[in-house]
Amino acid sequence: MKLLRYGAFGQEKPALLDAKGGLRDLSSVIPDLAGKTLGSASLAKLKALDPESLPLVQGSPRIGACVGDVHNFIAVGLNFADHAAETGAAIPKEPILFNKAPNCIVGPYDDVMIPKASVKTDWEVELAIVIGDGGSYIDEKDAMAAIAGFCVCNDVSEREFQAERGGQWAKGKGCPTFGPLGPWLVTPDEITEVQNLGMWLEVDGERVQNGSTKTMIFGAAYLVHYISQFMRLDAGDVITTGTPPGVGLGFKPPRFLKGGEVVTLGIDGLGTQKQNFVPFKAA
Repeated sequence: MKLLRYGAFGQEKPALLDAKGGLRDLSSVIPDLAGKTLGSASLAKLKALDPESLPLVQGSPRIGACVGDVHNFIAVGLNFADHAAETGAAIPKEPILFNKAPNCIVGPYDDVMIPKASVKTDWEVELAIVIGDGGSYIDEKDAMAAIAGFCVCNDVSEREFQAERGGQWAKGKGCPTFGPLGPWLVTPDEITEVQNLGMWLEVDGERVQNGSTKTMIFGAAYLVHYISQFMRLDAGDVITTGTPPGVGLGFKPPRFLKGGEVVTLGIDGLGTQKQNFVPFKAA
């Protein structure tokens, strides 16, 4: 299934993408794509539905983030061998973990705001995991069963805040709008091989990132297993798993977003995103 959320920010409704690309409203079945509605029992009920029996959404509504009410937005750093090489970093022996602020999550086509005083805002196409049946100390062999689905994430980053202002990476990762997710949450049964998905990102039409999940140092199942050793993973938690080469930081000289750019990105089978990068504006 391809699941999504549509409507005004903060008022999104759940929907299912039908075989013809139409949006079928799920709000009479589940209140939202969030928390326990992403558990395996709930998803099994959704899969059993006849999409034609659901109301067809009319018009072209805003598409929101494909998961709502996220409590934990966990990110993995330097998780692609070729990206580590472009930054001159050593291959990590264990996953590098940091947090993105859950309230930085926006829809896949929403504007992304350049923070005040930013000089090094950067782009990162990433595969994100959404947890379904979570828990602690999940065995790697059971990890895929704990996943509700996968989606595209743009792990927008401010590199000066991240690396030059002291403290942890979180400073440069959780600024408002720095977490576009979607357009769809794609259930694992639709993904033949999650460790062999093409990934790409363009800035103003120029292809800057071309990669594949096959160069991930730590795969999706291992990450779910590993992270669950340190925290309980709950339904609806998001893990964004690292980026392939081609980020602005890796260019010589480095290239960063100043505002006015259009960034487009996608992953095989998971859809595409498109964001206008704009100056910061308080909500």
